[in-house]
Amino acid sequence: MLPLHWFLISPCPLCGQDPEGPKPAPGHACRVCCERLELPEEGLMGVDPLPWWGAGLYGGGLRHLLLDLRRRPRIEAVAALARGTRRALATTLDPQQLRQWCERPLLVPIPSWKRRANPLPPLFCSALERGGDLRRLDLLERSRPVLGQHHLGRNLRIANQAGAFRCLRPPGPGEARRRPVLIVDDILTTGATATSAARCLAAAGWRVEGVLCLARTGARGADQAVP
Repeated sequence: MLPLHWFLISPCPLCGQDPEGPKPAPGHACRVCCERLELPEEGLMGVDPLPWWGAGLYGGGLRHLLLDLRRRPRIEAVAALARGTRRALATTLDPQQLRQWCERPLLVPIPSWKRRANPLPPLFCSALERGGDLRRLDLLERSRPVLGQHHLGRNLRIANQAGAFRCLRPPGPGEARRRPVLIVDDILTTGATATSAARCLAAAGWRVEGVLCLARTGARGADQAVP
């Protein structure tokens, strides 16, 4: 028997087209988009500079899509990409680690310092929250403005982000043990921003387990990525 969603009109949330052939489940990217954006079915994960889980490598079609989503945010498109990140997280955590997470992890988005904030980290959080097992909590604010990092090398990025965050509150009694924290950003490059945010949260007493992203840049990310 054919799946019910084969008979439903469900345009791809990324390209907006009605896919030909086997139809993906509602809310899932079509086969053409998955191939064009090089999205692994199980997402990607790595450990450098701290544990991270993502939907794909930043480049080509995925790069253009994310830049467009920054200008014209679309929750359904972000949610379709977030499925890969969630699958990577679910498939790489061992059962013992999951048991240690007594309560659902907290999603802490990277705050922007610009007047026109990047809409993707909070939108990514909203997409991740749809599963019901993750919850957003804004624990960070910028302590100072930083330089744009597009043309900065790794060392300059680290210096640029050092001390750039302030934690809004420490964990309550026993909260840090029960509630692991996952930092959320749209693109993970050298990890300078995420590492600075993680150090700020850890100094306040929170237990940071890693970073969730929509895309990881290549080179340093690619050698750690596991389909």
